[in-house]
Amino acid sequence: MLTGVTLDDVGIDAAALKPAEVDVAEAGRLDVSTVTIDYEGAGHLPDRSTLAALADQKRVRLTTPVRADGFDPLGDDSALATLPDGVGRVLVAGHDAYLTSDEAERAIVPRLEAAAATATDPWVGTEGIERVALAIGGTQFELLSRSTGRDLRALRTAGFEGEIALYAPTVLTDDESEILDAVGDYAARRGPVRAALPDGAATDATASGRARDVLTQAVRDYALVGEPETVAERIAQLRAAGADTIVGYPARGIEPVR
Repeated sequence: MLTGVTLDDVGIDAAALKPAEVDVAEAGRLDVSTVTIDYEGAGHLPDRSTLAALADQKRVRLTTPVRADGFDPLGDDSALATLPDGVGRVLVAGHDAYLTSDEAERAIVPRLEAAAATATDPWVGTEGIERVALAIGGTQFELLSRSTGRDLRALRTAGFEGEIALYAPTVLTDDESEILDAVGDYAARRGPVRAALPDGAATDATASGRARDVLTQAVRDYALVGEPETVAERIAQLRAAGADTIVGYPARGIEPVR
């Protein structure tokens, strides 16, 4: 197992943190200049004082699902008033896992348009709504996939000159079992991977046979994993293809990448 390597060492610009998993107040100790905080339900939103203290140390962006109460620009947007100055926004449709049934029924496009009109320098999450996000503008916030390099080159060739931020779970180790424990399940949720996996197969370090073969490739398609030199080389390739900002989600927590 490799230790003592930081996100900045491999060329990652920003850290994406999940408040249900880590104490986001600890993000000030990371060596990146920007932190994004994922939305995992209203119960996991960091409080104003935590965000303000972090914004004194880093550039901070909070994921704000435009269909969720509190962030809905066409309904209840009361949570926006609690955001400290200096905390930017990542506008997303919102994952159904963190929305109520009523929220999930709300129209996405008019809410993204309304939110983008009032947000300062927003990033716009593209998952599942790539064309809508492009039309709205702002920094395009994309998820790493097996086609990302090709997609970025196509955007740049077509003349897109806007900023592109790329999100990827990150595991800086060459231990295959640790990689699968950290991001095997994440990769298994991607459509092509789910279709290729045997029914009922394990998706962590206990995976074996065909499932392990599929996952071993999939984690490299959908995440940044491996020795630091390997990850750094892939990041360089993604930048060459057109990515401006690389956002790494430390899938094993903050401690291994400080």
